[in-house]
Amino acid sequence: MTNPNRSQTQLSQRLIGVTGSIGMGKTTVSDYLAKIHHLPVLDADIYAREAVQTGKSALAEMAERYGSGILLSDGNLNRRRLGEIIFNSPAERLWVEQKIHPYVRDRLETALKTAPLNNLTQYPIVIMVIPLLFEARMTDLVTETWVIYCSLEQQIDRLMRRDCLTLEEAQIRINSQMAIQKKVARASVVLDNSFSLENLFQQIDQALAHPPSTKDPFSQRSRSSKQR
Repeated sequence: MTNPNRSQTQLSQRLIGVTGSIGMGKTTVSDYLAKIHHLPVLDADIYAREAVQTGKSALAEMAERYGSGILLSDGNLNRRRLGEIIFNSPAERLWVEQKIHPYVRDRLETALKTAPLNNLTQYPIVIMVIPLLFEARMTDLVTETWVIYCSLEQQIDRLMRRDCLTLEEAQIRINSQMAIQKKVARASVVLDNSFSLENLFQQIDQALAHPPSTKDPFSQRSRSSKQR
């Protein structure tokens, strides 16, 4: 999906939105794109962390809503405590997202409109890693969507090991996001991260070499990607 407000020059720029459910390999994909293909990467998670830094209005509103327990002794956000709140209450998760997502969108839009990323010759491709690309309705910021996929068993195992979570905690976090099957259905490219890194990197190389059709952004899938 493209943004009709972009100039004709910007419409020629490939703006790739990388997404997928939690623990499926977004960082692996973005690191490969940055280090091997030398592409600029905008990370929505970095902007989301900025939105709740000390002194930001969003952090002050959270402290007012949830009490001082939401803050660490140095005044920074207690992310683990916030996670306990939002992953157990859809209403609270929505409230928090409404405080953070506008900031993230603004930061992404500003980066795209200003130097150096607005230089099509220098940066014909820009990567945006947006975990909640569909949920936060940010698809208008990209020209194509890449969804990383793996099996539920792999996802749970990776998440438990990476974040030191219990099985129940991992399942709660997974269930808080849009089902991966729905994301896959809306993707321009699906990258299957169920196998080896070499296999995943081959899919990435192929997706870069063969852009999805601009006439039908959801019509093409990575040829080497198959759901199993």
